[in-house]
Parts: sequence; C-alpha cells; structure tokens
Amino acid sequence: MIEGLVVAVLVVVAVLAALAAASVRVLREYERGVVFRLGRVMAERGPGLVLLIPGIDRMERVSLRTVTLTIPPQDVITRDNVTARVNAVAYFRVIDANASVLEVESYLHATSQIAQTTLRSILGKAELDTLLSERERLNEDLQQIIDEQTEPWGIKVTVVEIKDVEIPATMQQAMARQAEAERQRRAKVINAEGEFQAAARLGEAADVISRNPATIQLRYLQTLSEIGVNQNSTVVFPLPIDLIKPLLHGMSGAAAPEPDAADAAPAALSPSNGSGRQLGAESASMRIGANEQRSRAEHS
Repeated sequence: MIEGLVVAVLVVVAVLAALAAASVRVLREYERGVVFRLGRVMAERGPGLVLLIPGIDRMERVSLRTVTLTIPPQDVITRDNVTARVNAVAYFRVIDANASVLEVESYLHATSQIAQTTLRSILGKAELDTLLSERERLNEDLQQIIDEQTEPWGIKVTVVEIKDVEIPATMQQAMARQAEAERQRRAKVINAEGEFQAAARLGEAADVISRNPATIQLRYLQTLSEIGVNQNSTVVFPLPIDLIKPLLHGMSGAAAPEPDAADAAPAALSPSNGSGRQLGAESASMRIGANEQRSRAEHS
C-alpha cells in the first residue's frame, strides 16, 4: 500500500515536471517568441521567462540580430554586352517577429533569393564602366530595392555591398590597352602644353631683347661661357660687326688702288670646287694673252 502510494507520487511529480518543462521558455535579450494558441497568433513574447499552456500553445523563436547574407556569384550580362561574374553580401535583421513568421515561410531563404534576382536585374542595366567605377551608387540602389521587397516580411535590409567583379581575360587585356593608350595621350598633351609654354616664354624673352639690344650681348657671352666648359669642343663663332667697323673705316681712308677687271676676276671667283679652278685657269690664260698683245704693241 505504501509502495503504491510512493509510486503514484513519483508519477505525479514526473508529470508535473514534464508539464513545467513544456510550459516554461526562456528567451534571450535578442530573441522574441511568436506564440500560437490553438492555431491563432498571440501577442509577441519575450525577452525573459515565457509561460505556455502545454498542448495548447506553440512558440517559434525569432532572432532580432543582424544577419550576414552572402549572395552567391551571379553571371551578369551588362548593358554593353559584357559577361561578368559578380558576388555580393547583404546585411539585414528582423524588425517584426510576427510578420517574419506569418508572411513568409522562411525569411532567410526568401531574402537570399530576392537578393540574387535583384542583383542580376540591377547590374544588367548598367554598363561595365559604371559597374567598376560607381559601386557606391549601385550598392544604394540594391539596398533600396531589396528593402522595399522584404519590408512586408518584417525584414529591414541595412547594407548591400558588391564584393568582387570578375571579367573575362580578353576584356582585361583590352582594358589594359585602353589604359595604356590613355596614359600615352595624357603624356602627349602634357608635352604639347610644355612646348606651348616654352614658346610663349621665348616670345616674351624676344620682346625684352628687342627693347634692350644690350641683352643680346649678355646672352652671347653667357652662351660662350657655357660652351667653353667642354675643353674638347671646337667653337666657331662670328665676330660682331660693331667691333670691326672702326678698322674698316681706317682702311678705306688709305686710298687703295682699285684692281682692274682682269685682276679682279680671280678674286671674285674663288676656287672652292672643280668648276672654280677651271674658271681661274681660264682667267689666267686671258690675262697672259692680254700682256703679250700689250708687249707687241710697245715693240711696234
């Protein structure tokens, strides 16, 4: 009799313990509970201790922490018909626990799928240069569109970032050639601008020299000093006519006899080449013939 009573007490205690375990839930600070009582949703529970009616209430836990969603690489054809492989990452969190359970079967899978389709749709409307240079704007567009589509599910998408863009090797080589051509173009433009500025400065220097003739003499002396640095060079430079003008005037006052036409011909025709030598020989023979005729006339 006593043993049967003890067994009954133990059974009751075990049943009560099982019922307590089934009716008591503890939710963390970042968790919320969606309770269904006979199929109808009740008010949101948590955090802390939550009491349920065993066999009547059923609860689903929902985490409110930010979820990092890696979007798998997607093959995208850009607006200018370039095939690219793009992957991205999205950050979202649940802001309405009831909606995340009632409006969609699996909010994590649904958000992943909508992010993939939106990524292909948005990047397919952009050109390759835009995809490579304007990622911030594309990230904002992706975040806005995905957030609008997941808002009815109680999901808030905070950030969407494009991680990597892979393009074919042939396209990479073409872009490298384009970049090299652009650098060469810039170098030529800079060189042309330098030549233009140098020509402008030379024009200004010429104006200054034309107003003050003494500056050309100073420049002349500076050039000679620069040339004289190298001792192995042979320098031929003209003599200014101003220095020899007094000498020319002194020689003109001596009344030097004018040479006759026969004697002046060889001086005018300098034997600089073969034809010059021939002309010199002809003029010499003519002079000899003239002398013979003059001597004959004197004897006669």
